[in-house]
Amino acid sequence: MDLSLGKANKLCSPKIIDEVFESGIQIKSYPFVLKLKETTLPKNVSFQVVFSAPKRTFRKAVQRNRIKRLCKEAFRSKRSILDTYLKQQNKQLALFLVYTPKEELALGLLEGRTEKLIKKIISQLESNDVKN
Repeated sequence: MDLSLGKANKLCSPKIIDEVFESGIQIKSYPFVLKLKETTLPKNVSFQVVFSAPKRTFRKAVQRNRIKRLCKEAFRSKRSILDTYLKQQNKQLALFLVYTPKEELALGLLEGRTEKLIKKIISQLESNDVKN
């Protein structure tokens, strides 16, 4: 399985991003707040994701870019869990990931927290399937 997080997995559509914020599900798992929505994506991928670091907290673009780069790397290393689940269930997700702490966390810690977040996403999707 390809473990890269390439251009196909990058959520760029303003229309889909607006839908995620209007009617998406919110999941909080320190250090992230995640908005997600099950949708049909234009490309043949199981998910597309956007990473965000708030300008209010990290004033310099260099800081924000470093935070987003670390988040991307942590998500990239753990994406196979989410990818296999979504392919088995034949679902597509749009994800908007916001980094919330006021300081930069270590990559090892972010990877562990990302895995926990992905497991929360899966359990949330399974509980929504039971309700429907």
